[in-house]
Amino acid sequence: MKPTKRLFSIAVVALLASAAAQAQTALDDVLKSKTLKVAIPTDSAPYGYVGTDLKPIGLDIDMANYIGKKLGVAVELVPVTSANRIPALQTRKADLVISTLGKNAEREKVIDFTIAYSPFFQAVFGPKALNAKSFSDLAGKSVGVTRGAMEDQELGKVAPPSTDTKRFEDNNATIAAFVSGQVQFVALGASVAGNMMAKNPQLDSEYKLLLKDSPNFIGVAKGEDKLRTRVNEIIAEAKKNGDIDTMAKKWLGRPAGDLPL
Repeated sequence: MKPTKRLFSIAVVALLASAAAQAQTALDDVLKSKTLKVAIPTDSAPYGYVGTDLKPIGLDIDMANYIGKKLGVAVELVPVTSANRIPALQTRKADLVISTLGKNAEREKVIDFTIAYSPFFQAVFGPKALNAKSFSDLAGKSVGVTRGAMEDQELGKVAPPSTDTKRFEDNNATIAAFVSGQVQFVALGASVAGNMMAKNPQLDSEYKLLLKDSPNFIGVAKGEDKLRTRVNEIIAEAKKNGDIDTMAKKWLGRPAGDLPL
């Protein structure tokens, strides 16, 4: 092997070794600095949004603080959007992403995931004063839904034939119909419904019936197995002792239920 090629090979091996070593430092860095940086949403109630005191609140924020407490470190919240939450991990601006993050094959190519920590779901919501304990209770009732949305598809599978399903062109129109009393119930994704209920407390509405579950996972930088394993242990224990269900009931109005590993 020529000297230049040998030097190049040595440099590549050294670079890979350095990257491998660096890829396992996140947990040690967190414990050493006593700070866990967590990317969180601020526009996705009830998971993460800005409260009346202008501080982030929600299920994802509670989960971030829960993990920080279990690790014995302070939590630094890093507000992100859907577009920059994964880059926040890749650029080391955050150690974890807790931001209504779903797992798919495309994302698994660039980041790693913990086990699921909360449900993200489509459901029927309505006033507390109206009873709806099963889909049969929707018989003869009006339900607003966004045309072609997942909620529309799922509602069509379970609603009684006599349900008056009113379809609207987008979520804003669907919400407006419910707020104005054009429909008695509304089928929405949890985040959209959370925003609606936060902005319209006078409706005194609540979660009624589950249409479909799509759980959330915590994002971890690729290769950070020590941190991912430790967070998995914290989530598993929280599932076992009921803390996960307590958080879900507080913010989503229902237990977390069975979440995938």
